Amino acid sequence: MDHSAIADRRQLRRKLTFWRVVAVLIALAVILAAAAWRWPGSGARDHIARVSISGIIQDDAELLERLDRIARNDRAKALVVTISSPGGTTYGGEVIFKALRKVAEKKPVVSDVRTLAASAGYMIATAGDTIIAGESSITGSIGVLFQYPQMKELMDKIGVSLEEIKSAPLKAEPSPFHPASEEAKTMIRAMVMDSYDWFVDLVVERRKLPRADVLRLADGSIFTGRQALAAKLVDKLGGPEEIRAYLDERKVPADLPFVDYEAVKRSGISWIGSSARDFARSVFGLPLDLQPTIEKLTGEKLFLDGLVSVWQVDRD
Repeated sequence: MDHSAIADRRQLRRKLTFWRVVAVLIALAVILAAAAWRWPGSGARDHIARVSISGIIQDDAELLERLDRIARNDRAKALVVTISSPGGTTYGGEVIFKALRKVAEKKPVVSDVRTLAASAGYMIATAGDTIIAGESSITGSIGVLFQYPQMKELMDKIGVSLEEIKSAPLKAEPSPFHPASEEAKTMIRAMVMDSYDWFVDLVVERRKLPRADVLRLADGSIFTGRQALAAKLVDKLGGPEEIRAYLDERKVPADLPFVDYEAVKRSGISWIGSSARDFARSVFGLPLDLQPTIEKLTGEKLFLDGLVSVWQVDRD
């Protein structure tokens, strides 16, 4: 083969390589454009944002970030919050409530009460501009709870005692290692009642009800959706059609698609790795703390720290 033919072949190869690269880049651009069009919060098209809050409510930084993203996204014309929760920490409910109200400053927010939205779950629901529940949904349980275990009798049976030296009588009270003093009970009750008053006032403000009426409802009772509607704790009974009808009243186009803003899920490898690290730290580190490992292995938060607003079914 002469030098001219070799040069022509090399030139042809370079041209083919160039157009292959161009084709790949075009394909990537099309894929990225399609992903941007469908990706929640990308701003590519108008939509109705939807966030699901389920299980035990806690201080959830990732959820707060999602809500902030929805608030800042002008393409998200409204927010529907679907709630299926027995409640959780009072503080967790508080920060999510405030985040939802920030969203409501810019666009309509609908609280969609599903099977259960009690205690802190109902607290979050009151952040919506309207609350829509099913006829048989469970809601209410307005109140605050502080629980602590008592291990004194068990320790006495196995012959274990705990000695302590502390700076003041109320430090680290109440303790699971001895019965709480009356002073400790008074301190905790004052804290519980202060948070309870805050919860009641929040319901008074958001539901536009007399405080005396809310106090009658705020004895820890739970209600079906029908009962809650009669008590004015929710605004309407229904589901997707009623949500669409409300949004139509708020000038949100009825043909907008719902877009679910979901939490980022960790891969199986990272889950195994983090669980192994936590397990090793729990077993070989000090102090011994198995809570993070247990939470990851069970998929649920088993221990709630501080004041809680949660509906609990009596197992006795």
